[in-house]
Amino acid sequence: MATIRFKALEEVLNRKYVDVVFPSNKISEYYGINVFDTEKMRRYIPVEAFKSVMQAIEKGNRIDRKVADQVASGMKEWAISRGATHYTHWFHPLTGGTAEKHDAFLEIGNDGKAFETFRGELLAQQEPDASSFPHGGLRNTFEARGYTAWDPSSPAFVLGNTLCIPTIFISYTGETLDYKAPLLKSIAALDKAAVDVCQYFDKNVTKVISNLGWEQEYFLVDSALFHARPDLVLTQRTLMGHASAKDQQLEDHYFGSIPERVIEYMKDFEIESHKLGIPVKTRHNEVAPNQFECAPVYEEANLANDHNQLIMELMRKMAHKHNFEVLFHEKPFAGVNGSGKHNNWSMSTDTGVNLLQPGKTPKKNMQFLTFLVNVVKAVHNHGDLLRASIYSAGNQHRLGANEAPPSIMSVFLGTQLSGMLDDLEERISDDKMTPDEKTALKLDIGKIPEILLDNTDRNRTSPFAFTGNRFEFRAVGSSENCGAPLISLNTAVADQLVEFKKETDELMESGIKKDEAILQILRKYITESKPARFEGNGYGDEWKKEAEKRGLTNINSAPEVFKTYLSKKTRDLFERNNVLSEKELESRYEIRIEQFTKKIQIESRVLGDLATNHIIPTAVKYQNSLIESVRGLKEIFSDDEYKEISKGRIEYIKKISEHVTIINKEVEEMTEARRIANKLEKCNERIEEYYSNVMPYLETIRYHIDKLEMIVDDEMWPLPKYRELLFSR
Repeated sequence: MATIRFKALEEVLNRKYVDVVFPSNKISEYYGINVFDTEKMRRYIPVEAFKSVMQAIEKGNRIDRKVADQVASGMKEWAISRGATHYTHWFHPLTGGTAEKHDAFLEIGNDGKAFETFRGELLAQQEPDASSFPHGGLRNTFEARGYTAWDPSSPAFVLGNTLCIPTIFISYTGETLDYKAPLLKSIAALDKAAVDVCQYFDKNVTKVISNLGWEQEYFLVDSALFHARPDLVLTQRTLMGHASAKDQQLEDHYFGSIPERVIEYMKDFEIESHKLGIPVKTRHNEVAPNQFECAPVYEEANLANDHNQLIMELMRKMAHKHNFEVLFHEKPFAGVNGSGKHNNWSMSTDTGVNLLQPGKTPKKNMQFLTFLVNVVKAVHNHGDLLRASIYSAGNQHRLGANEAPPSIMSVFLGTQLSGMLDDLEERISDDKMTPDEKTALKLDIGKIPEILLDNTDRNRTSPFAFTGNRFEFRAVGSSENCGAPLISLNTAVADQLVEFKKETDELMESGIKKDEAILQILRKYITESKPARFEGNGYGDEWKKEAEKRGLTNINSAPEVFKTYLSKKTRDLFERNNVLSEKELESRYEIRIEQFTKKIQIESRVLGDLATNHIIPTAVKYQNSLIESVRGLKEIFSDDEYKEISKGRIEYIKKISEHVTIINKEVEEMTEARRIANKLEKCNERIEEYYSNVMPYLETIRYHIDKLEMIVDDEMWPLPKYRELLFSR
């Protein structure tokens, strides 16, 4: 067994770098060459068809059959010119990844001759088999039909030899089976609600865009070492492994010099990303050894989410060329920093204004305050939903582990900005304001940019932090589809803006002038949402106690977290904003708890197998060698000498027996607990059983295996250790 480990290490030492051929030193010369973007559409489709597509993108207008045929024909010609032989509808099922079924452009004529074709009906809609995708009870087993429908707002692209067409995925009866469809609905809801509020400040605003800038963290592990660890292969995390003597404690990896082999890998996937129009801009070492990050320029949220899913797939493929495996799991290694995917979120108008960016006039800053306060209020109102949207079997290991925000959903604004809201709360009265009060208030509001200029620091312990012109949703897990938190956040903010508009209009109808009405409602919201604002250390136990006093929830139990999807509050929120129906929410609840349960089930099975077939035999083998050694000592030394010399080895023999006995017992009990859980028919009962009675064994068994790792001869230990996984480059 140990031979496998050392062969893996030998293979690492003999690695040779892949020669990367760069198309040009200027990214601008090849950026977007594999994307059917606006420029390509102008060249390959008729003018009227181009106008129709742009109307569909900008206003959501339907595209008729004739236009679809023209677009499909032009898209096919362009794709073939880029080497494509096949096409696919590319979508985001509720697995968390992407899916595709490839068809050739091939058609056979009546004369038996082959030719290439691609019709509008194939572009607009297809009918993939939906039977094996998560559906959460939306279909019966025999109802396999599902539909993919073209999303013209996200451009088609060529990947390899395949034209990929971004699409939504829905059931035969119209329910959504993906992340994209409800994301588009949430974007539309936010657009309408935000435009209505913008009209108070600028009548020229006709569209508000939800923006996203994701930061993708990941680990790299050498392929040979990865494949010598069955737990990494099957679960993407190490289910055992003692801490390395050196890991991240010297803080020397963060922003350090990127290793040569890693930089070659980064260059490779960045080139392919840029060809696909993914604006990757930043790369650097992260906190833990062999942990890194990449980040793009901001984009419209739907496109940004497509690009994040696409780049994750690119990173996996490109890693193999460099003999790496890329790990997106939130906590692949215990005791070192885990990986997140910070979602930097903002709103901008079609007039070029970032609604979360203070302006140069009191009027612009009043607009900024309006949107800022409403976002804080939305997070306060729907913190439980935001938590559920980012909770998973992987992310539970990271949240609140002194490296990531806790399960308490709070908002960081910065001391000075938060202080200004407190001041506004005190100064704005329900009665009419005097002219002097109005003047003083306008002057203070006009100083907001100066306040933010001196308050640019981030609170890295906050799950939802304001960072000068955007909010950073830091709690999102690195493996997750950004669609889940974006759907919840967009919908919550849209709903809050609708309520704000309604309350403000009611005050104006009662005779109060617009500015005073806005300020009075903002004051009310500042007061109501104040418990969610927190400027201190989110990792500390003191915050947990303080949060409880404020009435904020801190739910860490997976079964309880996911129940948020079934609450009346959540159902009403999504239904009144036409984003998700009650039936669709129930399906998402079922899918999330089934995914959680199955991942714990897999981890339990893998750990039981490794403990029984790898760890215990190795420990017993080493124990037997110690026993033979002790017997040999008795033959050589006197009784007094033997007693002293053999004491340490006999102690090791006893410790090995203790750990092996406990591991055997715990594995048997864990297996029995799993059998009991698997017999439960209802998924909500099964997750309760797995969470309470199976999952705890994972840590107990790990503890004793890690103790054995520190006793057993290094040459005999069967699995690559942390020092090898984290430092072999």
